[in-house]
Amino acid sequence: MRAALLLALALGAVSAAPVVAETVTASPSVAADTLPANVLVAETASGPHRFTIEIADDPVERSRGLMYREAMDQDAGMLFIFADESERAFWMKNTILPLDIIYADANGTVVSIAKDTTPFSTASIPSDGPTQYVLEVNAGVADEIGLEPGDRLIHRRIAR
Repeated sequence: MRAALLLALALGAVSAAPVVAETVTASPSVAADTLPANVLVAETASGPHRFTIEIADDPVERSRGLMYREAMDQDAGMLFIFADESERAFWMKNTILPLDIIYADANGTVVSIAKDTTPFSTASIPSDGPTQYVLEVNAGVADEIGLEPGDRLIHRRIAR
């Protein structure tokens, strides 16, 4: 192959000008309806990050959340789904694991992130604006994947 290229260059059939590859910085958007019900994707500047999640979409499930859990896989989490957008606040009562609490609006856009929350704390951890979805993951995960306000959460139950 190299010999053929050198011959083509010598004959003038191929330009010797350097070829500059296009830089693709944006990852392709994930279609929510193609994801299994227990999968959520966080789209960040570093690319898409996949999580296996549990859903908390009724008052009893949301009230219990991740309380009493002693361990959770690094790529796991819980998605809290509310009927509407509103200011939200969570606490860590009876929650053993330190968590990152990710607040997202009705479109799945990350509004704010409470990082490395304190286990067992009853202090209120508010969102920085109206939210409809809250994703809880292990503490440190948001920084690990480079998640920032303005990034997107993609799941089949998050409206677009």
